[in-house]
Amino acid sequence: MNDEQTLVVERLEGVAEIILDRPAQRNALNAAMCDALRSAAERLRHDESIRCVIVRAHGPVFCAGADLKERKGMSADDVRARRLKAFAAYDAIERIGKPCIALVEGPAVGSGGEIAMACDFIVATEKTSFRTPEALWGTVGATQRLPRVVGKRLAKDMAYTGRALSADEALRVGLVSRIVPAEDAVDVVRQMARDIAAAPPLAMQLTRDCIDRGVETDPAGALAIEILAIDTLLQNADWKQSISAFGQRDDGPQSRADAKTGAHHA
Repeated sequence: MNDEQTLVVERLEGVAEIILDRPAQRNALNAAMCDALRSAAERLRHDESIRCVIVRAHGPVFCAGADLKERKGMSADDVRARRLKAFAAYDAIERIGKPCIALVEGPAVGSGGEIAMACDFIVATEKTSFRTPEALWGTVGATQRLPRVVGKRLAKDMAYTGRALSADEALRVGLVSRIVPAEDAVDVVRQMARDIAAAPPLAMQLTRDCIDRGVETDPAGALAIEILAIDTLLQNADWKQSISAFGQRDDGPQSRADAKTGAHHA
């Protein structure tokens, strides 16, 4: 077993942070980090005290992609098994089942983009960029999530050329949902997560499920999914209290945070 620390998990007031922690290796994804990501995501999925998750990284690079150094001497079967570990890690993040925010403060290359796209949405800074150079490196990757987010033609452009997508272009095409100043990024995302964690958990869970399931079906099927979610919510005893509390709120702390930081939204 590789006992290298590859990530840190911190918990505070309903929010958990998964922090990639191989800054000296530019947070390159190795087998140990794959296992740690999967384990952390599965633990948080079953932790009822956690209502929102942040995925971010230590250091100036979010993730430089797969750690190719560990593949020296691997057989074809070993490489395939290693890739499956990565896929399991991405899937575990998607299955956390709670709102999950990726904060990408620097370059996200290959697997870095996969980790970020496995979250519900991505917050960027001006220093953020995305690259998918796998084909140029003689392998295949980032062929499924990326085209579903940015479209087939832009995904092919990025995959064939390996060019970097800037934060501004990523915002325009919907890969990131907002850009915030680098010096405020962690504080802004933590406040967003606290606001989400403070919201009625069942309503937040059902909203997430409706969006994820609804985009996979036709409009009639999507409407049926939302109606079922509303029926589920109305069977919960807390819904009247939640509506009453909503009526007593102002524009909300996140709106004030956006005004303070000048966040740009897609």
